[in-house]
Amino acid sequence: MSEALVIRKLKAGAPEFDRQLEELLSWEGVSSKEVQNSVDEIIHQVRQEGDQALLALTQKFDRHPAESFAELEISQDQLREAFESLAPARRDALKAAAERITRYHEKQQQESWQYREADGTLLGQQIMPLDRVGVYVPGGKAAYPSSVLMNVLPAKVAGVKEIIMVAPAPEGELNPLVLGAAWLAGATRMFALGGAQAVAALAYGTESVPAVDKIVGPGNIFVATAKRAVFGKVGIDMIAGPSEILVVCDGQTNPDWIAMDLFSQAEHDEDAQSIFVTWDPAYLEQVEASIQRLLPTMERAEIIRTSLQERGALITVASEQEALEMINRIAPEHLELSVEDPQKWLPEIRHAGAIFMGRYTAEAVGDYCAGPNHVLPTSGTARFSSPLGVYDFQKRSSLIFCSPEGASELGKIAGELADGESLTAHARSARYRVKD
Repeated sequence: MSEALVIRKLKAGAPEFDRQLEELLSWEGVSSKEVQNSVDEIIHQVRQEGDQALLALTQKFDRHPAESFAELEISQDQLREAFESLAPARRDALKAAAERITRYHEKQQQESWQYREADGTLLGQQIMPLDRVGVYVPGGKAAYPSSVLMNVLPAKVAGVKEIIMVAPAPEGELNPLVLGAAWLAGATRMFALGGAQAVAALAYGTESVPAVDKIVGPGNIFVATAKRAVFGKVGIDMIAGPSEILVVCDGQTNPDWIAMDLFSQAEHDEDAQSIFVTWDPAYLEQVEASIQRLLPTMERAEIIRTSLQERGALITVASEQEALEMINRIAPEHLELSVEDPQKWLPEIRHAGAIFMGRYTAEAVGDYCAGPNHVLPTSGTARFSSPLGVYDFQKRSSLIFCSPEGASELGKIAGELADGESLTAHARSARYRVKD
């Protein structure tokens, strides 16, 4: 019989609470000097040696049996065959999820616009898709076909023509579900590449891997470090930390449901974070009892145990208002509002990646098939970041067209301001168009 899980219980307002919460939320996802040096060396190697370096590094780190780089590219025929080989129920689930994700992201489409002023000057904004993007799909501890759909489909909706997908293939094995998802979502090309070497290849290009404009998708510390290193050469979506969930409940939901919702993020890995908040102390004890009873039944029980003991918490607050303050302070990646009337909470929630509303809305449906993207800001970055979406695969160009009258009027204003900045050429350039 396994020993009882020890999960911290905190009370908002207690003398040490602020310090305890800060310690709980602190996450140093930055690379060590050793990781940074290793990534720098890998990037340099890929830039210098191209495909040859990619093959050698893939053989070394993924123990891939490929003898030539050509064996690392997965053909469209292989992707299609993988999709067709899936069990009908699994294939249908993929298709249903893809349809829902596509439909949701189509609502995010931005339109170009312009307007004309009275003197004929035209101003506006043109929306254009990126030419080529790279999608990194993790493949170490588990296979994530959902990540394929969530990263590739918004790019397709945005109008991106070339989507280059990479995924590590330990021992040369790739999950058919990942390959099938790549076929269904419409990845243009796919390579069995992972780690910092895959990020370097996407950023700088090799003989076989085309350089992209932006790299999206989660990965381990080496992938995150490499994405940070190549930012500027290419765009990136974000530097993602471990998965997080904050569940707020009024004490009226089945406590087993709450326990399993907390498990759903804790099972990702030992660094994932699951936090529960309620203003009903007796209910908190019920949830803890459910956690203790259900944990031994979980396939990934030891990962869940470590996650909850190291980074989890059960927090008692004094009121709904204090719960709201806790939400905005934590700025969670996933927020479950397991309360009677979640709609009334929304106006006061300023910081959350995704909000799951009501007792029947499990965070897990958002991971797979609800429709909104599951690539979300972590580690408190929901204070200034948003979920991945169509807008991440598009860029905006400003439009300015001056009529003769508009050029004259704007030239006077610009000339005066340029004089104030002592930029003579600016002032003269603007004033050349001013009518006498």
